[in-house]
Amino acid sequence: MLGMALAFGACACSEKPSVQSDEWVTHALDVASCQLKQTASDLGDSTLMPRSLWTGYSMDFLVRQLQRDPATFQDSLLAPPPADKLGKLRLCSIRDWTSGFFPGSLWYTYELTGDEELKKYAIQYTNMLYPISDAKDTHDVGFMINCSYGNALRLAPNDTIKNVLVKTADNLYARFDPQIGCIRSWDFGYWNFPVIIDNMMNLDLLFSASRLTGDPKYKEVAVQHALTTMKHHFRPDYTSYHLVSYNDDGTVQYRMTHQGKNDESAWARGQGWAVYGYTSCYRETKDTVFLNQAVKVADMIMKRVNTSDLVPYWDFDAPVEKDTPRDASAAAVIASAFLELSTMVPDGERYFDYAQKQLESLSGKDYLAQKGTNKGFVLMHSTGSLPHGSEIDTPLNYADYYYLEAMKRYLDIKEGNGLAASEALAEKK
Repeated sequence: MLGMALAFGACACSEKPSVQSDEWVTHALDVASCQLKQTASDLGDSTLMPRSLWTGYSMDFLVRQLQRDPATFQDSLLAPPPADKLGKLRLCSIRDWTSGFFPGSLWYTYELTGDEELKKYAIQYTNMLYPISDAKDTHDVGFMINCSYGNALRLAPNDTIKNVLVKTADNLYARFDPQIGCIRSWDFGYWNFPVIIDNMMNLDLLFSASRLTGDPKYKEVAVQHALTTMKHHFRPDYTSYHLVSYNDDGTVQYRMTHQGKNDESAWARGQGWAVYGYTSCYRETKDTVFLNQAVKVADMIMKRVNTSDLVPYWDFDAPVEKDTPRDASAAAVIASAFLELSTMVPDGERYFDYAQKQLESLSGKDYLAQKGTNKGFVLMHSTGSLPHGSEIDTPLNYADYYYLEAMKRYLDIKEGNGLAASEALAEKK
């Protein structure tokens, strides 16, 4: 545990962050601070985390967006919530893959505002995740522990935090199959050995463990996973499949897109995971094969996103209709990745400018919540898994997390600390 007593208080909004910033940034951080503190206060001693809001769906809408016969997906649909749940807060347990994002958002907002109340809440909700260090049945421990304890290590370091990170990394490392060259993602489904592009986001935990222990084995597994994924997940145009399942001998069993429009479509958040993951791999290894991959995926994204505000539709290949959902979470992930990438290449200004426009869009009235609304979430209009009827056009805790991380990276670069900030991320992840 982090070992700090907690004190609760009502939402006292910080009027400006502890760093100089553009007016839209100051406003956004003021909103984020109030929203997050109010949520933490409202939850009180609950052992649950805020995940999203409950949303429903109509079959006609899904058929139009997926452009396929309902017989091909209706068996995988989640049951719609009761009418009295719609629009209400959806909570999750610490075992949910998204559980690390709320404490991570608290850490980032504390860092950006200097508000000690946020730090107290960050410690409280990070401590709740301690049992996840024993989890062996999922790759998502990177999201769960790295976003919470990883930020805690950077902002409130102690030896216990290091032990949690290494213990969790050991469990992630154990999911690596040397014959296949990848870390197994899921332990469910009909796939033999499923690996999803999201898993690139969990490699930072392994890189961190190698630094903390001096043992290169974690980094070696992360590098092999990234290389295998690069070989099998990407199409010639550098769009990524969501899921690749492997046979026991390492050959490919299936390539598919589980959460996108169809198997050959470019699911928006998945493309964000890809550019973010390979940018991180270059930061940690300085191997230009990873930088080249990140650049090619980034350039593809810039060509494929066709919205004026650069907040993509939920899938790059989705039919554009009046009610086609956006995915603010994808925009936040891409913006964060592009900002780091901008510090690594000679023409980085174009990635910085793109990310800045995304952040300005997300910080405007169309996406940024007003204080006291949106059930305490910062951003509106994200999409979880449309083919499953799950979390369509709703706030999501990971949209808030990567938005706030992107804000931190943006401000670091604006202050002239971009390259140093990129390298310093190694101390966090």
